[in-house]
Amino acid sequence: MRDFPAFMKNPLNIIPASSQNTAGIEGYVYDGADGSQMAFWTCCESAKSQEHVHEYDEYMVVVEGCYTLLIQGQRIDLKAGQEYLISKGIPHGGEVVAGTRTIHAFGGVRVVRPPKEIPVSDVDPRD
Repeated sequence: MRDFPAFMKNPLNIIPASSQNTAGIEGYVYDGADGSQMAFWTCCESAKSQEHVHEYDEYMVVVEGCYTLLIQGQRIDLKAGQEYLISKGIPHGGEVVAGTRTIHAFGGVRVVRPPKEIPVSDVDPRD
């Protein structure tokens, strides 16, 4: 496969560019019942992400391509099938090669979604 399946790329789950740490990537987020999230990213161009810190653990696996994790002064090259657990509170960033696809699981909320609108037909006029 060269891309995630269409059902994983539903526009309702797209991660807005304002919530990305890397330019030129396309991402989709899914929410767990426990408040955790998973994200699927495709890197459309080679880029470097901003260093950032999470208040929760982050597990990542490279599906295709190469992702260089920049963490605590080290460069850790991850290729397809390789995984890494980034502990909460650790500053990290990364470098990606165009075409790289990754899956990330977060032990907390990584992407804040806008509030859902309630359809007018679901509103009780007596309220």
